[in-house]
Amino acid sequence: MHFGYWTPVYGGFLRNVGDEGMPATWETIRSLSLTADRLGYHTTLIPELYLNDRKGIESPSLEAWALTSAVLAVTDRLRVMTAIRPGYHLPAVAAKRISTLDSIAPGRLCLNVVAAWWAEEAKQFGGTFPAHDDRYEQATEFVEALTGALGTSPFSYHGRFFDLEETIVEPKLSAPLSVFAGGESPTGREAITTFANAYAMHGGTVAEIAEKVRDINRLRASKNRPAFQEFAMSAYVIVRDTEAEAQRELKRITTVDPGSPGYASFQEFTANSALDVAVSAREYAVGTRGLRPNLVGTAEQVAEKIRAYQDAGLTLLLIQSSPLESELERVAREVFPLVERAPAAV
Repeated sequence: MHFGYWTPVYGGFLRNVGDEGMPATWETIRSLSLTADRLGYHTTLIPELYLNDRKGIESPSLEAWALTSAVLAVTDRLRVMTAIRPGYHLPAVAAKRISTLDSIAPGRLCLNVVAAWWAEEAKQFGGTFPAHDDRYEQATEFVEALTGALGTSPFSYHGRFFDLEETIVEPKLSAPLSVFAGGESPTGREAITTFANAYAMHGGTVAEIAEKVRDINRLRASKNRPAFQEFAMSAYVIVRDTEAEAQRELKRITTVDPGSPGYASFQEFTANSALDVAVSAREYAVGTRGLRPNLVGTAEQVAEKIRAYQDAGLTLLLIQSSPLESELERVAREVFPLVERAPAAV
């Protein structure tokens, strides 16, 4: 099992709690990145949203690719999984950016290709926002064009959404690019098995995650493609000295406030995403179904649950918690020794 975490570009993760003590500033991210690198965390996911969906659209948030460059520059081992939405990027320009970042931190960048879900954000920032199934076709073309340009020079590509003509991207990458993607609809899963080589999942029960791992690998096998080697899941983690303390913290963060600034974006997310599991208003408190795995309790209880996910095929746990830096220290100190871990990135 690899341990990773979400970088809190929104100033935290909680929609029901205003000030989490980790403002959306480079100072916050720099301190967190250095701590995680020192503790041996493997990967950080940097989400790409131009509006703040946790604290409300008028609240500050940080841009993913600027942060990626900075985080890679100040860390030594940490892998950065940066989200990228095809509706906001040109594939050849993205390839050039990735090529440059690989020269800063060879082999420490991977992608999380996101089909996007927020119509209001697309309207404000000029992103393209086709219908749900078309967004996966767009993502497929985007990755084909991007990886083609990274692999061959000159490279041409002609699709419905993107065109490249004799494009040259140099230098080439130091190692093959890991491309994560997530999707739960039949269209999404079908597309992901074509353009990605790793799967990113919202939080789910052990049984749900095991079924998704089996299903994706069945689809890969049906296309004579090798099984995915990386399966990531997002989860909100609460570790306390006693189960009662952990449950009190869970109650604090899930007290639902329909008037909170992030509630509207939660409603838009559920409306524009073809989810295979209903998301409750209680679960909306942290997003990405992070509470569904129920990684809440003592270190021993949480570690036992993580080991069950490991047995189900999960290879990367992407932690959300609040306040994140001190909680990552607690997890490293109390949970790491109880779970067999794969080596950190180098």
